[in-house]
Amino acid sequence: MNSATVPLVLVDGSSYLYRAYHAMQSKNLRTRDGRATGAILVVTNMLRRLQKDYPNSQIAVVFDAKGKTFRDEIFAEYKSHRPPMPDELRSQVQAVHDLICAMGLPLLIIEGVEADDVIGTLACQATREGHHVLISTGDKDMAQLVSPHVTLVNTMNDTVMDRQGVIDKFGIPPERVIDFLALMGDKSDNIPGVPGVGEKTAVGLVQALGGLDDIYHNLDAVAELPLRGAKSLPDKLREHKDQAYLSYRLATIKTDVELDMAPADLLVNPANHSKLIELCELYELKQWLVELSGEEARAAHSLDKDKVHYQTILDEAALEKWLARLEAAPVFAFDTETTSLNYMEARLVGLSFAVQTGEAAYVPVAHDYEGAPQQLALDKVLARFKPLLENPVQLKLGQNLKYDKNILANHGINLQGIAYDTMLESYVLNSTASRHDMDTLANRHLSYNTVRFEEIAGKGAKQLTFNAIPLELAAPYAAEDADIALRLHETLWPQLEAIDPLRQVFERLEIPLVPVLSRIERCGALLNCAALEKQSQEIAEKLCQIEEEACDMAGEVFNLSSPKQLCAVLFEKLKLPILKKTPKGAPSTAEEVLQELALDYPLPQLIMNFRGLFKLKSTYTDKLPQMINAETGRLHTSYHQAVTATGRLSSSDPNLQNIPIRTEEGRRIRQAFVAPSGCKIVAADYSQIELRIMAHLSRDEGLLRAFSEGLDVHQATAAEVFGVALDQVTTEQRRSAKAINFGLIYGMSAFGLARQLRIGRKEAQQYIDLYFERYPGVRRYMDNTRALAREQGYVQTIMGRRLYLPEINDRNGMRRQAAERTAINAPMQGSAADIIKQAMIAVDNWIHNEKVPANMILQVHDELVLEVEAGAVEQVSQTLCELMGSAAELAVPLVVEAGSGNNWDEAH
Repeated sequence: MNSATVPLVLVDGSSYLYRAYHAMQSKNLRTRDGRATGAILVVTNMLRRLQKDYPNSQIAVVFDAKGKTFRDEIFAEYKSHRPPMPDELRSQVQAVHDLICAMGLPLLIIEGVEADDVIGTLACQATREGHHVLISTGDKDMAQLVSPHVTLVNTMNDTVMDRQGVIDKFGIPPERVIDFLALMGDKSDNIPGVPGVGEKTAVGLVQALGGLDDIYHNLDAVAELPLRGAKSLPDKLREHKDQAYLSYRLATIKTDVELDMAPADLLVNPANHSKLIELCELYELKQWLVELSGEEARAAHSLDKDKVHYQTILDEAALEKWLARLEAAPVFAFDTETTSLNYMEARLVGLSFAVQTGEAAYVPVAHDYEGAPQQLALDKVLARFKPLLENPVQLKLGQNLKYDKNILANHGINLQGIAYDTMLESYVLNSTASRHDMDTLANRHLSYNTVRFEEIAGKGAKQLTFNAIPLELAAPYAAEDADIALRLHETLWPQLEAIDPLRQVFERLEIPLVPVLSRIERCGALLNCAALEKQSQEIAEKLCQIEEEACDMAGEVFNLSSPKQLCAVLFEKLKLPILKKTPKGAPSTAEEVLQELALDYPLPQLIMNFRGLFKLKSTYTDKLPQMINAETGRLHTSYHQAVTATGRLSSSDPNLQNIPIRTEEGRRIRQAFVAPSGCKIVAADYSQIELRIMAHLSRDEGLLRAFSEGLDVHQATAAEVFGVALDQVTTEQRRSAKAINFGLIYGMSAFGLARQLRIGRKEAQQYIDLYFERYPGVRRYMDNTRALAREQGYVQTIMGRRLYLPEINDRNGMRRQAAERTAINAPMQGSAADIIKQAMIAVDNWIHNEKVPANMILQVHDELVLEVEAGAVEQVSQTLCELMGSAAELAVPLVVEAGSGNNWDEAH
């Protein structure tokens, strides 16, 4: 899931079920034998609309479970006045559930809580992981969950509600919705509230005084408010205080429900077409049935499992026949089957091949379960395949061939001739599609459901490794992989060929980068584990010291990792101001709250230091030494080409691109990445590359002049915006200019800039207006880019990579504006990604063609890191900067800065 453009969609099924039923009662839709279908039709149409509007999103549907919830235990009268579900609606519930499952959507029904609580918990988990969440509901209570990363959409009336939408509708921000409900109550749920306090009074109280606690701390001020009946309000509030706080608890959506799944587990499976057709026939959903029948026909046309011919090769004669076919083929598909996804630890179990669609073969070499048939010897098979696989003229294709290249390298085979990769073909065609794995691509482009690994290997702790899977199951699975890769290539490649800029991105960047990344991954980085272990010990001591100091400051012993205990210390004992509340109504101790409190109080700063060090220890100093490969003694990451929407590389296991650099402790982690004996670390990175790309794209005279003359661009911007001489720019003015420079290319609003600079919104807007006045070319570029994006539906990088913007013309303003911000930023981020990829290819070619005594070991954002023999550091540094600087021709100099040292930090 790409958190920038693809939201997690959580559907409040119970809300829509009731609303659909009441909306369709007058139409009285029924099957020929009299069964009601109105709610079925409306709910399924709504879900299909969501799938169409968010084609790459994970979508999960949540319903209330039968029986009582924890709220009934708090308040026996909760929802007690509601009549039982009408029989006509009850008769449609199971049908809706069956259709949702057949659509492949996750269906969640959790006992003891309501659907709202499950949605609230998943939404909070997802936003903590950096994802955006869209909650599809008609329930006003959900407004309390709205945040910068959580939006509500009501598909039945086509309205969207973000933070400003909540304010516009209720007159209060999302964080005050619970207080509002607690005061006025909720008749539909039988939440009592405070008698005599209606909607207008509740809004007035919250607007004037704040939350429930604030109101009860300032009851004397209530009588003076310009509200109807204000004189008697304090007495009413005092009399019903317990009821108000009870209502607060009832109205609060839980965000900590214990669930067996996380947001990442809510995967949309391929639809079960045959089941959907069966259900649509049963409930007479005629329009959907017509569409499904057409899809079924296309699926049958694209791939008939009964007509494929897959062969298992167990003897030399059959092997030689297939080798001859492969050698004669202009291009062939192949795949490896292994024991692990970890390329440094995996053992080869077999290879599969395909030369034409519908025909494929599997060569098993290491199935070792009891009763496994005799197989050809691994060494003999690899010896026969080695010349073919290492032949650069013999073209190969596959799905994620970097992994297969790494596996073959474990066995002394240097895979060459990689011409096509279906994962990368799909990614270059449309990077905004959320997934590019084979199962997804086969379903998306071939209308075909592949055999999934779990179907033959099982799940969880009992899942078999491939060597333990019986050949009668393993061989068709493996052969299908090669066959599907070939079919996908035949479907995707014509689409790429038809768009020349995309074909060039594929051929000049993505495919040549595969062997480069493979070499980086296999080389790995050398770690000074002793230094990390020492740092871990020191951090542990610092954590203890911080705990002691914090407890002394608080005047009591408490657990710094416990939000509840921290809340009690900060807000009950020390009486610090409550800046924000959690959805459950407790004072928030979130990072942004502590940051603001730390400006005036010492304890919150200590807590922040504690949290930062604790995360550093658990994520890096403790964990990295455990990830050292036993055979190489080095740390090996995995780089991913087909994840981010903009073309940037990502890495995992471990994610080396997230190692902090701004703190002393973070830099010490980089110090643990060391050079081997006789070598140095050389690091080179681009200087302000995205701003330089903005200057190139906008052709703004002021920016071009600043970069061409080698000025400090932030200082130059400050001089322009604040109207002072260059040498008179203050540190504070430069900081503000830097925030503006970077903020604008990331689509920052005046509100965001105001928060970052801690100034008023009006002043922030003045800064932005001055910036555009001084740099009119930037404004012109932004306006033109938005217009072009609306016209063609995409933007592109300097090298021609496209980023599609499906919501650029959306009638919903919030979605449209988000797409416009992406339209401005994506060409810069994407161009920077393309440029460093081009640089990596050039540097790798130079190292290997010239036999330079150096190895590329890391790529992080705009930086390349090399291990270099000590005597060659000066020459390598100079050529490295030249190659990186010439990776693209811009209207301004592409400046590269390099350094060297005994470790990564010294070289940076």
